[in-house]
Amino acid sequence: MPTAREIMTSDVECVNADESVLEAAEKMARLDVGSLPICGTDDRLKGMLTDRDIVVKVLAQGKDAKACLAGELAQGEAVTIGADDDAREILRTMAQYKVRRLPVIDGHRLVGIVALAEVARALPDATVGDLLDALTTD
Repeated sequence: MPTAREIMTSDVECVNADESVLEAAEKMARLDVGSLPICGTDDRLKGMLTDRDIVVKVLAQGKDAKACLAGELAQGEAVTIGADDDAREILRTMAQYKVRRLPVIDGHRLVGIVALAEVARALPDATVGDLLDALTTD
């Protein structure tokens, strides 16, 4: 069974917790991604920022995207997966938390992101179908 390390995207850019939400949005646009890990000055993961977070928690609330910091949107502890966890554990975690992307951690260091599509390519169709059912069922 493949591990997160084997199927993850390893060239991941973070948004710093002290960067503005506008800077984060510009970075998302440049990278053509819908989410970015939020990292502190210690390079530790503080959370995940999604394009939906920007719309719902900043724009829809009338906040200034230039003044609001990415770190302000990091809520609680981010759901992560260990670099050596296997695809079955990745699927379990994605289903449990209803997420399609997981930051991959090695010790305390962010080493990549694993997305549902990457897991889907690495596993048999039936297993991926079970995950899709779990993600889309309330």
